[in-house]
Amino acid sequence: MTILIDSPADAERRVALTRMKRTATALLGVMAVIFCFSFALQDEIPWLAWVRAASEGGMVGAIADWFAVTALFRHPLGLRIPHTAIIPRRKNEIGATLGEFVELNFLSAGVVRQKLESIGLGRTVGAWLARPENATRVADDAATAGRGMLELLDDENVQDVVEQITRTHLIDPGWSEHVGAWGERLIAEGGHHSAVNLLLDGLDEWMTANPAAFSRLVSARLPTWVPSFVDRLVDERIYREAVDFVRRARLDPRHPARVAIDTYLFELARKLQDDPETIAALERAKSEVFDSPRVRDLAARAWNTTREALIVSLENPTSSLRQQLAATLVDVGERLQRDDRLAGKVDDWVTDAAVSLVGNHRHDIASVITDTIERWDPQETSEKIELQVGKDLQFIRINGTVVGALAGLVIFTVASVLFGG
Repeated sequence: MTILIDSPADAERRVALTRMKRTATALLGVMAVIFCFSFALQDEIPWLAWVRAASEGGMVGAIADWFAVTALFRHPLGLRIPHTAIIPRRKNEIGATLGEFVELNFLSAGVVRQKLESIGLGRTVGAWLARPENATRVADDAATAGRGMLELLDDENVQDVVEQITRTHLIDPGWSEHVGAWGERLIAEGGHHSAVNLLLDGLDEWMTANPAAFSRLVSARLPTWVPSFVDRLVDERIYREAVDFVRRARLDPRHPARVAIDTYLFELARKLQDDPETIAALERAKSEVFDSPRVRDLAARAWNTTREALIVSLENPTSSLRQQLAATLVDVGERLQRDDRLAGKVDDWVTDAAVSLVGNHRHDIASVITDTIERWDPQETSEKIELQVGKDLQFIRINGTVVGALAGLVIFTVASVLFGG
């Protein structure tokens, strides 16, 4: 059984309920005292007969209504009279009925759609988000939630999930056909020229800045018996020719070297689509790269670094990430206010999503009421309900006393007129 918790307002309700119970009981006592005096003195003072009739009717009305009100919540005087203690005895049925009522009258698709369409949710949310303090509050809450999620995530599990997703959607599918087709289009449109220019520029700069290193590369390949002055002549001549070759290739878009590069790249793109050996070579290289322990370690380090950086940024209220998130929310709010089309899309999306959710799960949503009430303790449920409505029910006792007194007076008067007294 679930224990119900009193709210601060329940304490005030309990005081008011006790006061009204005492008032209704005191009124019954007053009627009883008046009845006793009037009954004892009516022979000596004839008009007290009308007072006795009124007080008698008042007592009957007060007792009857006390019984009716009490029977809702408990057995009157502890007597197990049939059809009493209705709420504790039929708690589960009341919960099921209430759940069904909410499901049929509040969670129907028509009601939800009509309510959401009347709100203008897009503009309402936009006006609220456009206020910087509200956007900052949402950003703070989002940052707290995001930081909590990042701190709870297990690094090994995240890496396993990322690796599995990467392998399924990136590594396992063949690359050759797509890379070849992309490369063929790129070469046909001349998109590779910038990369070739960058390569030639870098080569020219290195050769200009490092003539000695270039000369050593050439000299190392000459026979050892060649005289040193011949080495220098060969080095200088080859160096000048190499520099001149690279510079002419840089300046001439139709240079044979460029044409050769274009031809090679175009043929490579074609082979990646048609040649089984080239395709197999690329796939092997791809697998070796991604299966390399160094690559896995690099991915793990990248994730850890990113995670720590995000946590630090989310913890700092003045970080650029938090400020940018708040600014973005303000911008979204302003756009929702001034862009009717965007606000309409948001309204339609939220409405359709809510209607679909309610339509598919309204019984489950309403069952929360039924299941919750079933878990409540019957006696505590009865006391809780009495606390909410008991004050008004005590007015029934007071009204019953007054109406009973008037009814008793009228009945006695009519009987006296018709039959004498």
